[in-house]
Amino acid sequence: MKKIFLFALAAISIHTASAQKLDRSQKPKPGPAPIITITDPVIYKLPNGITVLVVENHKLPKVSASYSIDAGPITEGSKAGVTGLLSGMLGEGTSTKTKAQFDEAVDQLGAQVSTSASGGSASALTRYFDSAFLLMADAIRNPSFPQASFDKLKSQTLTGLKSNERSAKAISGRVVNALSYGSKHPFGEFETEQSINSITLDDVKASYKKLVTPSRGYLTFVGDIKPEAAKALATKAFGDWKGSTLSLPVLAKVSNPAKTEVDVVDVPNAAQAEITVTNLIDLPVSSPDYHAVLLANEILGGGADAKLFLNLREKHGFTYGAYSSTGSGRFQSAFNANAAVRNEKVDSAVVEFLREINIMRTEKVSPEVLQSAKNLYNGTFALGLENPARTASFASNILINNLPKDFYRTYLQKINAVTADDILRVSKKYFGHDDARVIIVGKADQFVPALQKRGFTVKSFDKYAVPVTASATPAAVNKSAAEILSKYISAIGGEAALKKVNSIVQTADFEIQGQKLALNIKQLAPNLESNEVSMGGNIVMKEAFNGTSGYQSQMGQKKDLGAEELAEKKARKGLFDQLNYSGNKLEVTGTAKVGQADAYKLIVTSPSGQATTEYYDIATGYLVKEEKTRKANGTDVNQTIEYSDYRKVDNVLLPFKMVQSVQTPQGSQEFVITIKEIKLNTDLKAADFN
Repeated sequence: MKKIFLFALAAISIHTASAQKLDRSQKPKPGPAPIITITDPVIYKLPNGITVLVVENHKLPKVSASYSIDAGPITEGSKAGVTGLLSGMLGEGTSTKTKAQFDEAVDQLGAQVSTSASGGSASALTRYFDSAFLLMADAIRNPSFPQASFDKLKSQTLTGLKSNERSAKAISGRVVNALSYGSKHPFGEFETEQSINSITLDDVKASYKKLVTPSRGYLTFVGDIKPEAAKALATKAFGDWKGSTLSLPVLAKVSNPAKTEVDVVDVPNAAQAEITVTNLIDLPVSSPDYHAVLLANEILGGGADAKLFLNLREKHGFTYGAYSSTGSGRFQSAFNANAAVRNEKVDSAVVEFLREINIMRTEKVSPEVLQSAKNLYNGTFALGLENPARTASFASNILINNLPKDFYRTYLQKINAVTADDILRVSKKYFGHDDARVIIVGKADQFVPALQKRGFTVKSFDKYAVPVTASATPAAVNKSAAEILSKYISAIGGEAALKKVNSIVQTADFEIQGQKLALNIKQLAPNLESNEVSMGGNIVMKEAFNGTSGYQSQMGQKKDLGAEELAEKKARKGLFDQLNYSGNKLEVTGTAKVGQADAYKLIVTSPSGQATTEYYDIATGYLVKEEKTRKANGTDVNQTIEYSDYRKVDNVLLPFKMVQSVQTPQGSQEFVITIKEIKLNTDLKAADFN
């Protein structure tokens, strides 16, 4: 007991003495960079060209392997998307196993196996690893390419393209690269409905024969395995494999614009705009600028403590987050700074983006800011070394990029040697300000005038990066709102026929995230309505309005409609709104494309100030699209409905297809409603809407 007491007393004394010497007004000086100890892999070369790298790590009874093919950028041209389909097809069974049999074999091993056009991976406990690895090799070398699987994957790809048609984020991801590199460049080309439809199973097989090969292949083993055993397994699985010889493509350099330009893609239903400030750079990993650029980017837009985040989010509240990134490697890559911003704040956000980039290019960062970035890199790099797979990738990176053998062992020394002068120099060299592209995808009419007022020249592009040329629209100017509405009313049956309709009942089908749902819509003049969504015969969601009050119910939760929703529903005077627009402000603002058709654009503003934009087909007179923005739980929700497939029901023409899109700052959702049946003037009663 006495020894314990004396030891405790000594510890307190030491702690007190240390506390007395500690000056808490000064930040502690950072310690030296962690010493990096990385074991070199054992390297073998198979006769067919595959490089085998083995990193032993016997801490856990587990082995992982990855096979990667260094094919470089792949130009797909008119068959854009074929490599993606090839990746999917490699997981659809082999010459000896169906997909179900293959997946069951993997599951029985408790393993993870994946494949793609650029290689594959396998991971399992040591005693099951050989079997898992051979399954991966079988999938890579002997795919069966079943036609039914190809048809399924092709259909899924087309569905994905369709669902992203109105997504500002997805469109931005496409056009930023297309405008930067050009749509014919392998980094700028993209999938379209046309390119996917043109791809056949023979195209996929030809792509496999060309790209999936032992040439330029790197096979890395990590974990509880001896180098000799890994080499023997690699030889058994891939030793007799032959394939086409790959050569790294040579790409022509792409120039940045002569001066900074603003490129806009109009997405009318976008709840917020996607802003990207970008320019192309040449930054090989072997460049003496490499480590300084990493730190400069960390300071500008690497995270929540970086300049862009602190400015655009914390100071101005324009966005949930603003970030930047820099590419690197053997080919041209890009510097990007980006954020999703409220449409009405786009012009201000663009100014702040360019201001922060310019500050990086013209002013030295403080010692504190530079040291903070270094500390972050020291910590994250050292922490990442706990993952053996990462250290294994270092070896192949050294070979592929022709780096010094000690590149990663001296990595942190080079990071910590970067000076403020280095940061200033590389920022000016790599972060474009006078030769950048500012690419904005969003609701153009809410920010283009403000950008032009600030002196920016704006270029317009469609969602496939094709320039949009402004054209005069005299037909829109010469048509009044009354004439447009009159043509619509006549086109769908005439005023007399519409006034005879006192109830409408519609049954429909639609799908959300693979779930098939049924929709039942009931309307009773003047403004009573009920919408029921059911799945498997059970009602999962309902909204009802009885002319005075209303509610929404979902999954057993019932909520009364808000004041704004009630006011809008009460304001309706009949089943066909266009018959009762006398109290609304009507403004014809031009024409626009809806699909392939030209349409008049009519803004309808209710007495309460609620605005809806309606589009009427110039040729047919039909209403083909509606757009509106409403508040839901304090958040702007953009709703778009496109109408098509008009058919005659009794004496009235009504749309039998509706594509509804909902956009919020958190994301977007689209679903297609197919009307199965419409009945007019059924025996509905007011009690049906309680």
